[in-house]
Amino acid sequence: MENWSGNITWEPGEVAYPETEEDIQNIVIQAANDGRKIRTIGTRHSFNPLFVTEDILLSLDNYQGLVEVDKQANLVTVKGGTKLSELGELLFLQGLAMENQGDIDAQSIAGTISTGTHGTGLAFGTISTQVARIKLINGKGEIVTCSEEEDRDLFKAAQVSLGMLGVITEVTLRCVPAYRLELQNRQESLEDVLNEFDARINANRNFEFYFFPYSKKVWTKTLNLAVDIPHKVTWFNDFTENVLENRMFSVLCEYARRFPSRTARVARISASMIPNVRKVYQSHRVYATKRLVRFNEMEYNVPLEAHGAVVSEMRKAIDKHRFRVHFPVENRVVKGDDIYLSPAYERDSAYIACHVYHKKDYQPYFEAMEEIFRDHGGRPHWGKMHTLKQSDLADLYPRLEDFRKQQKAMDPNGLFDNPYLNLLFKG
Repeated sequence: MENWSGNITWEPGEVAYPETEEDIQNIVIQAANDGRKIRTIGTRHSFNPLFVTEDILLSLDNYQGLVEVDKQANLVTVKGGTKLSELGELLFLQGLAMENQGDIDAQSIAGTISTGTHGTGLAFGTISTQVARIKLINGKGEIVTCSEEEDRDLFKAAQVSLGMLGVITEVTLRCVPAYRLELQNRQESLEDVLNEFDARINANRNFEFYFFPYSKKVWTKTLNLAVDIPHKVTWFNDFTENVLENRMFSVLCEYARRFPSRTARVARISASMIPNVRKVYQSHRVYATKRLVRFNEMEYNVPLEAHGAVVSEMRKAIDKHRFRVHFPVENRVVKGDDIYLSPAYERDSAYIACHVYHKKDYQPYFEAMEEIFRDHGGRPHWGKMHTLKQSDLADLYPRLEDFRKQQKAMDPNGLFDNPYLNLLFKG
């Protein structure tokens, strides 16, 4: 078995596909009685071994769908294995939508919140902040629910838990009435975007940009509510997403792999291919972007005010060391929150993501970029690559001990441990 990018391979002792909450509970109780371990898996989109186990791998692929819809309160309860792509369509049929999303919708809702996955927009937190209630089965086989009103300390731990508290069976989301978005993709200059960055993240609902190594061009993506604007989805939208962003880029990736000395040229060609594109459609169909070219990824959260300095240092390091990298670097913003293990804990944040084609060596580039992130108080996206150890966590996560307290209460015997988590949280 391997993850999406192919950088992790492993063989679980058993793969379980429960179809009901009772099935999940029985698996957990039996594993606890037998002294076995369990890790839960969604769509294998993590770039680190969160889900790796040689024992029981529990997949929620057969445990998806809506549980309850409260249209008066705009609250929707969904099974933990439900994929975001399916969730968007299910909500739309109810006249509802998630208030914000990221650009990939393959993940399960349980995996999404467990790793602190996010979109962009200074008015919005990570997707975990949209959660009103969580139901899980802990390491003792107990069914537990928590929310802001019901066991708040557990809730703050469960909103981003890395699967360490139990198997999340249900997530209740605060939704909003269905809405449409206008997307503007543009090729612009890096200097202009950096100079106007603060203004743009404040003036637009969602804003992000990608800068290319060895190029002064950037790709900007701007989203705003489409009010009294008709749908606009044309053949050119499909052409840019399927052909330019995936097929042509795949060819360039292979070219750069076979001829490493041409990497900088490939980066500049990729930047020059960015078209100006406009799209108006339902929100969940605008957020999501196809990603057919596989890559490995490191993403760090840094304080928003440090963003400009971090980008400047990254570009200097890339130019100095001439890393063989041509993938663009993604820049997004997120509102701060109060979730114990959230990278955005108590700070408005910039998220900066580095990517390397999955067939190329990522280590030298990621090591250099991580050093810059760490120098600025960076906290990693839990589903992306990083090299943090247990000794690094206390200074980065002020509520770490509160999380550990809840983890010990929910899973006293370490049913949901694996070697990676033990290294990270137990030293």
